[in-house]
Amino acid sequence: MLREAIYHRPKNNFAYAYTKEELHLYVRTKKGDAKEVQLIHGDPYHFEKKSGWQYEKAPMRLSGTDALYDYWFTSLKPPFRRLRYGFELTDGNETIIYGEKGFRDEPTSEDMGFYFAFPFLNGIDVFSPPEWVKDTVWYQIFPERFGNGDASLNPKGTVPWRSEEPKVDNFFGGDFEGINEHLDYLVELGITGIYMTPIFKAYSNHKYDTIDYYEIDPQFGDKDTFKRLVDTCHEKGIRVMLDAVFNHSGYYFPAFQDVLENGENSIYQDWFHTREFPLQEKPYPNYDTFAFEKSMPKLNTENPEVKDYLLGVARYWVEEFNIDGWRLDVANEVDHQFWREFRSVVKAAKEDTYILGEIWHDSMPWLLGDQFDAVMNYPFTEASLNYFARGKMNAREFSDELTKVLHMYPDNVNEVQFNLLGSHDTPRILTESKEDKEKVKQLFLFQLSFIGTPCIYYGDEIAMTGEHDPGCRKCMIWDEEDQDREMFSFVQKLIQLRKNIPAFGNHGDFRVLHADPDENTLIYKKSDATTTLLFILNPTESSQSIPLPQAYQGQKGTDLWSGETLDPSASCTLEPYQFQIIQY
Repeated sequence: MLREAIYHRPKNNFAYAYTKEELHLYVRTKKGDAKEVQLIHGDPYHFEKKSGWQYEKAPMRLSGTDALYDYWFTSLKPPFRRLRYGFELTDGNETIIYGEKGFRDEPTSEDMGFYFAFPFLNGIDVFSPPEWVKDTVWYQIFPERFGNGDASLNPKGTVPWRSEEPKVDNFFGGDFEGINEHLDYLVELGITGIYMTPIFKAYSNHKYDTIDYYEIDPQFGDKDTFKRLVDTCHEKGIRVMLDAVFNHSGYYFPAFQDVLENGENSIYQDWFHTREFPLQEKPYPNYDTFAFEKSMPKLNTENPEVKDYLLGVARYWVEEFNIDGWRLDVANEVDHQFWREFRSVVKAAKEDTYILGEIWHDSMPWLLGDQFDAVMNYPFTEASLNYFARGKMNAREFSDELTKVLHMYPDNVNEVQFNLLGSHDTPRILTESKEDKEKVKQLFLFQLSFIGTPCIYYGDEIAMTGEHDPGCRKCMIWDEEDQDREMFSFVQKLIQLRKNIPAFGNHGDFRVLHADPDENTLIYKKSDATTTLLFILNPTESSQSIPLPQAYQGQKGTDLWSGETLDPSASCTLEPYQFQIIQY
């Protein structure tokens, strides 16, 4: 066995408390190397005079494989909530023991320091995201483009709805009343959570350049209108999540204006990251910003006054308006200590508030239970688009990426990961799919049957198109004759299946059973204690006969989509871009 490839660490995604009693443990080996892995485990204080430390062995199962590695998993409940452990790995020719100090030929009962340690399972350390998120289907709304319900609020220069293409600086008059008028549409679709991009007073149409964090932007309405919107959402079973832009303010944020006017004599000088005076915007700002955007000066969240101000904002909108979540913009560029205090403040105001970070890369440092509940799952997004929409990845490569995605974080993080296919920052999925709606259907099928909490970007369910920002921010289409109602019904049915069949959604174990790199077909399984579902997908331009996994050949099942009983078979024949879901 290649010992350099064998890896474990007694924390993070390799060893963690799943509940107050249960531990999850993983070890990584070179792909195809180990044939069997067992966990050697025992209580660190259980000794016998003659035989030394007392341990047991428990088999580990192969939980996934990617291009380079195999991942092995087991769970157990230590009777005294503490554990010493190592791994026994066999390839058929040799057996080795792996522990914190390296490798041995056989287990030791004398050198306790050789083994890994999980000193004690403290309940307060268990990662506990809000339970309701696991069963939520989100819908992202860009308020300026969703619905114009009160024309009296229109900003100066507002153009008629859908009268022109979106631009970086045009306004169509979207507002809270426009959202409120269409909540029944969201209920009909099956949505149980809405995520709104920023709603606070700002200069732009996207509102990521905040002027006042305590005020609603007047083009959207006022606080009474917003309170009514939140209350109505809750009455209809819809949670509400707001967008917090705490990495940076807007150019017209009063504190920044004071620094522009008074320079180093400003009492707000240390609210920002200024390098020299006077402040200059060209060729690049001489103050830190989001990217190099002069209108978005970076806030100094280490400054106690800034911290008090922003934490007050976080508390205010939860306590006063009963919102259910915060999505945190550019979360990876804000210091960790701020987010730790943010979590304490928000959870004290409302314990089951969902805290979601916008991070596009490996986010383990933010997901240790002291900062965020989840992040926007862009690794999932990219893998899904590359396989189903762009054709840049074959089935085996896709399966490898899914293994990486599912092993990046603990299971209790994956269960609330924010799984999106598109957003206000990306081209729309129909555009990514070269306007092939069958590809979009497969994307929706996979998204809504994967582990995590899915989010639909407004209008994707009726097949709207749009290139990258600003093209992806078109006005919502409300004339039914211009909507793709067949796509709407398709997504609606998937959401109902996710709600009605626990194994379909977030309560089923996920496993890829077949990923053919040549034919490019895919079979994955979702299962719980009572139900097994096979998802068989043909995302290709040719008819395919796809062999069923041997364990399911000859078994009778039900076509979950049509409701028909299926005769036992050894394979499934699918037309181009078609799928079958078999329930056993």
